[in-house]
Amino acid sequence: MRRVSGWSKGLAFGTLVAACVSGLSGTAQAYGPGDGQGSPPPTTSGNSDDKGTLSAGVVVYDLSKNGSGGSAGAVSSTTTWSPPACYYAPKFTPAQLKAYLEPIWEADSTGYEWDAQQRDRYVNGHPYKDFNKDKADKGFWWDSYVTKGREGDPAALDCDKPIFWVDKGDNPPADIENAVTSKILGELAYNEIRVPSTRVALAPADNTKVNLPTWAWLDGAKFKPVSVTASVPVLGISATTTAEPVSLKIDPGTSDAETYPASGVCEIKNGSIGEAYAKGKADKTPPCGVKYLRSSGTGSYPLKATITWKIHWTGSDGNGGDLPDGTFGATQNVVVQEIQAVNR
Repeated sequence: MRRVSGWSKGLAFGTLVAACVSGLSGTAQAYGPGDGQGSPPPTTSGNSDDKGTLSAGVVVYDLSKNGSGGSAGAVSSTTTWSPPACYYAPKFTPAQLKAYLEPIWEADSTGYEWDAQQRDRYVNGHPYKDFNKDKADKGFWWDSYVTKGREGDPAALDCDKPIFWVDKGDNPPADIENAVTSKILGELAYNEIRVPSTRVALAPADNTKVNLPTWAWLDGAKFKPVSVTASVPVLGISATTTAEPVSLKIDPGTSDAETYPASGVCEIKNGSIGEAYAKGKADKTPPCGVKYLRSSGTGSYPLKATITWKIHWTGSDGNGGDLPDGTFGATQNVVVQEIQAVNR
């Protein structure tokens, strides 16, 4: 069966959804029909009013405990896994589906055969009759959504099932992959996680010397767990995905260097990454750091510091589990000078 394009959906249905409520605590976000395809996001109330209008059957994100600031960024999965590019969730009440489909049929732009098949499916009782108007307060029509930021991803086209009905309290059909559940919400929340930048403090701070151990550390107070909660209010389900920093990996930016420890991976201990240099530690080996063996000449070495974050989700239904670790790194330039000696 032919599917109406996401662009057509956004155009036909865009006037039926309200603008996102602004000024909410924690920068909550909601995405509506045809996400990323031009239609405005709906309200975040997640209820149907006394006229049976579905005001938000979509995913709402609570970002109040997420990382923030201009240097914060998304984590990259350490595996080939990625959050779903598309998913299914409630989108229409019976009245809304009627208002959405009938103008498309009347425009005769999709062809008589396809329009007839659609009428047969949603009006003539094969399997639905008259848009399920007799069940207006008992469920919703579900359709596909594209995950924010994945609009150009070929995987976003995988959700190609025709619009289907789900009674309130029932699970979506078992053969519908990526129908929204607490697990899907946990995976979608992964996509919204933002963590702070990983510019490390170094000692010596400005220029270091050849064969001089350089101490590296990160402000422990800055690297706390972050979390995002994704919910579908109209279904009463949610999931919180939490990322916790576990280690820092240092790449000196040259093979002419040694790292401390040798693996370059500094574990987080007692909430701190590495150890701040202090007077009297010059003869000690830094628990986290680097020693350059060659001068950077007139340039510098691009030291890259990457934090690994352990990520898990917990659903409102009691389900939960681990998701792939995520990483986020930043590069900073390190000038390495030769130690000058005076010959007498």
